[in-house]
Amino acid sequence: MTQLHDLRLRLLVQQESERIADSQPTDLDLSVVQARSLCWLALMADAHEDQASDAERRGDVEQAMGWFADAMRLRDVIQVVSSIEIPLPACRGSGEAEDDWAAA
Repeated sequence: MTQLHDLRLRLLVQQESERIADSQPTDLDLSVVQARSLCWLALMADAHEDQASDAERRGDVEQAMGWFADAMRLRDVIQVVSSIEIPLPACRGSGEAEDDWAAA
């Protein structure tokens, strides 16, 4: 089930990358978009872990578990997104770039 979730997430990210690249083909570096996204995901995961700690201190175990589970899901997403290889913009026109999209 986890592999299916990872594949769906990879497909979603790749589709969004293609959409962004098509809408701004000359002004956009998708690796920068990926890096910024990973930074925000990491900040969100840290914030969720902080919320889990706060809920645990208050004695709200159920809420703490929910925040912690969300943080772990975000960490999983970070792993998947960071493993996606985004083709370089200069290679997008070649057949090799199309192979990279299919392989990722």
